[in-house]
Amino acid sequence: MKILVVCGAGASSTFVAQRVRRAAQDRGLDYSASAGTARSLTVDLDSADIVLVGPHLAADIEHIRREAAPRGAAVVLLPDDVFADLSGTRTLDLVEASLRSRQPADTI
Repeated sequence: MKILVVCGAGASSTFVAQRVRRAAQDRGLDYSASAGTARSLTVDLDSADIVLVGPHLAADIEHIRREAAPRGAAVVLLPDDVFADLSGTRTLDLVEASLRSRQPADTI
């Protein structure tokens, strides 16, 4: 599973990506997480299964969903308090919930 965390300049997404990567490792999940920016989105989407979008980009969420749809990547808008999730576990829970919601009902 390849997770892309997107923010405006890349700084805050780097922290979130590091935290969610560590939380996934702690759970024994083979997930990677990388940081990107709104400007690099079209390139970064090629290697993403799920895109976590910083709360400050909420106004751009529909544009990001349109960009991600042809590539089959899910898009999740992160909550305003995501930066307080120092362990990354709540953010990882959002990833897992998104993945569950994309599966057919008979496989859940």
